[in-house]
Amino acid sequence: MTILAVLLGGALGTGLRLALDAALPHADAGFPWSTLLANVTGSLLLGLLVGRFELSTPLWARAGLRTGVLGSFTTFSALAVSFVALVDAEQWGLAVAYLGTTLVLGLAAAALGLGIGTRRRMPPLEVTE
Repeated sequence: MTILAVLLGGALGTGLRLALDAALPHADAGFPWSTLLANVTGSLLLGLLVGRFELSTPLWARAGLRTGVLGSFTTFSALAVSFVALVDAEQWGLAVAYLGTTLVLGLAAAALGLGIGTRRRMPPLEVTE
């Protein structure tokens, strides 16, 4: 069940990411707004999910949402490729600004999501034997 949830979530997250990239295209030498938006939004959502539903959601659902949907929507590889493309285009200032912005906003979004989610935490899932 967990593997199926991750596979289906991955397909959904990948589709959402493709739609975002299509809506906000950029050249290799341009600022990768879609990647920044995906990573920051995904960090916020992951923080919310962990904070609110960690104890009240079955493993398969957590894996499907976190690893599947958000793992395929936000990717370190996309961040790295965008950074390297900017460096390759000799856009050093933009590359450093992009990397710094992504790290600062991503960590802040994750902390905000976790804080909000923790305050609104669902009761623990009852385990039946």
